[in-house]
Amino acid sequence: MIQLIMPKMGESVAEATILKWLKKEGDKIEADEPVLEIATDKVDSEVPSPAAGVLSKRMFEEGQVVKVGQVIAMISAEGETAGASVPKATPPAAIPAPGPSTNGKAESRISVAPVSPAPPATISKTSSSGKFYSPLVRTIAKQEGVSMAELENIPGSGANSRVTKNDLLQHIEHRKSGIPPAAPAPVHSPSYTAPAVSTSGNTEIIEMDRMRKLIAEHMVMSKHTSPHVTSFVEADVTNLVRWREKMKSVFEKRDGEKLTFTPLFVEALIRAIKDFPMINCSVDGTKIILKKDINIGMAAALPSGNLIVPVIRNADRLNLLGLVKSVNDLAGRARANKLSPDEIQGGTYTLTNVGTFGNVMGQPIINQPQVAIMATGAIRKKPAVIETPDGDAIGIRHFMFLSHSYDHRVVDGALGGSFVRRVADYLEQWDVNRQL
Repeated sequence: MIQLIMPKMGESVAEATILKWLKKEGDKIEADEPVLEIATDKVDSEVPSPAAGVLSKRMFEEGQVVKVGQVIAMISAEGETAGASVPKATPPAAIPAPGPSTNGKAESRISVAPVSPAPPATISKTSSSGKFYSPLVRTIAKQEGVSMAELENIPGSGANSRVTKNDLLQHIEHRKSGIPPAAPAPVHSPSYTAPAVSTSGNTEIIEMDRMRKLIAEHMVMSKHTSPHVTSFVEADVTNLVRWREKMKSVFEKRDGEKLTFTPLFVEALIRAIKDFPMINCSVDGTKIILKKDINIGMAAALPSGNLIVPVIRNADRLNLLGLVKSVNDLAGRARANKLSPDEIQGGTYTLTNVGTFGNVMGQPIINQPQVAIMATGAIRKKPAVIETPDGDAIGIRHFMFLSHSYDHRVVDGALGGSFVRRVADYLEQWDVNRQL
């Protein structure tokens, strides 16, 4: 028998939810063939089989949460009898709770609730009050017999008072021990109720997928967290455009890489961050956390229409060829849903290229917990006044807008405006004779 183990999905990921089984018990499986789809708070991915054989036992069902390292299925190798008796993974009948000890160490005792709770009604993704519950929270609530009404009364510590896994587990522990939960800390952010939406008439109701819900929650949280200010600069990138036109065939022939504008923008961002390091920080209450590493996130649109932000770690340590390779690799694997959770976290500054969609500018929303984000617009040919030693002349130049949104709690107009101007300067001063 071969064990299929829940794989480690990243340093900060301890568990995953089973979204869908791709194979039934008794199905033949080839080595490296996907067996199931799983989801973490970061990305969805497939779990491949470590060897060829037959799926003899599925240890968990769809929707269940499984810890990293747990056995999720048993696979019979060739020559073995499929369907051997393997116990189904079941939740423990009782939960060990710490008890008093005479030797100074906590001993285990069994804490059993006086009455087993009745199976709860279906836990909806969104409550009548507008609260959103993640798949992990809903799964735990079902397993522990927490009703929808009870879930509604749990104070949440997450963004927009969202109930997190820890909030729910703490509530369950208090319920079993009979200890009333501590009163939640006062929340100073204003509460609001979403306006009612009419569904009458010629309409179609489309349920958001999991990733879209996470994006929506993250965007609303960012607007509630940071007072956004946006500064705009128009840059003459004629030299940059001419250099890329001359060098893109060289890159493709010599290095097998396509030369897009994104790595060129990233390089200018890195240089400006070194000039203005306070833009590369986060806010923790009244503390400013200055980041010494420069990890650039690059927003990428997925075929599904959703958005993901893979991160180029230690981008300042890469030369231009290294940036080109990193950008192409991350963008390609993002579109193929092949990113690991670690590759979409830890960013310190984010770039989003709205010019890809033909937009001349945009007002991006800060990717928390960062304090700034830049949008690059479409590059357009425009007539412009050109200063020459012989006087002014009219010429055709390539222009683009840079939009810089920043957190006004810690980034004032002087820093936010100077930063985007410096990025534009580096792009405008691009050396058309630059060699690699």
